[in-house]
Amino acid sequence: MSAEASAERVAALAVPVSQSTCQEPEERSSHGLLGSKYVKLNVGGSLHYTTVQTLSKEDSLLRSMCVGETDVTTDSDGWVVLDRSGRHFGLVLNFLRDGSVPLPEDQRELDEVFKEAQYYRVQGLIQHCLNALQKLKDVYEGMCRIPMITSIKEEQRMIATCRKPVVKLQNNRGNNKYSYTSNSDDNLLKNIELFDKLGLRFNGRVLFVKDVLGDEICCWSFYGEGRKIAEVCCTSIVYATEKKQTKVEFPEARIFEETLNILIYENGRGSGPGGLALLDSRGTGSSPGAGQSEEEGASGGERRVRRIHVRRHIMHDERGHGQQTVYKD
Repeated sequence: MSAEASAERVAALAVPVSQSTCQEPEERSSHGLLGSKYVKLNVGGSLHYTTVQTLSKEDSLLRSMCVGETDVTTDSDGWVVLDRSGRHFGLVLNFLRDGSVPLPEDQRELDEVFKEAQYYRVQGLIQHCLNALQKLKDVYEGMCRIPMITSIKEEQRMIATCRKPVVKLQNNRGNNKYSYTSNSDDNLLKNIELFDKLGLRFNGRVLFVKDVLGDEICCWSFYGEGRKIAEVCCTSIVYATEKKQTKVEFPEARIFEETLNILIYENGRGSGPGGLALLDSRGTGSSPGAGQSEEEGASGGERRVRRIHVRRHIMHDERGHGQQTVYKD
């Protein structure tokens, strides 16, 4: 065999092998990792040392870097530089090595891993993350989560954008400037316990919100389609002989009734004639239970807010001369 024929044969064998395996001894260029067996990766300052075989296990962005389909950038020390956060890159590498990897249980971190898997186009890890996210979603849907209002703007935005009916309990015990009556502490706790029970019973159908701001000590508010439909105020001022006292009531039946009424706004059903008819049927003649009911709002088609005060505030100038005021528990 002539020298010319031998050279042609060597050239024919060398090119396909270097392109298919990425392991032929060839100098690394800016167009791939051809000829490399080990690779040094600098991912956002996080350094990793692995093999071309590991990076080529899946048809991903990392494999396309190996075969030269995607340009790579190296620094003066030979590190391949990737402009990504290196926080979860070790997890991506471990998945490529083992085919499976434990995922974070925190949803936020799991979302971060999912985004990295999408960027590197590692399909196995993408599916692994999707399965884990679905499991977390199933768990969270079974949980009862109660938001806590921290600002008025947050409350307005939450109620305006929520598609579910909303029940809010305003509980601001520290706002009281008078002493409580003997049963007020117990009734305050009963209102909070009822709120928790209703939240569990109607979980997924009604959004329950706790509010520790404002002037009211214990007040229930009921919203449908972003509008306040009813309000039950559970506090009043009692004028004793020597000092004023704050009294907290526990109108359990009325609170439960208003919670059931608010369900007509579930899935937007309250906008129909049936929902408005139910509200209009509860006029001033309806029985307010232990308290007094007021309806506010313009006449016509606008919705009115039913304000139920368990006890009215008794003012000194409302008492007739020589009359004795009787306070009922």
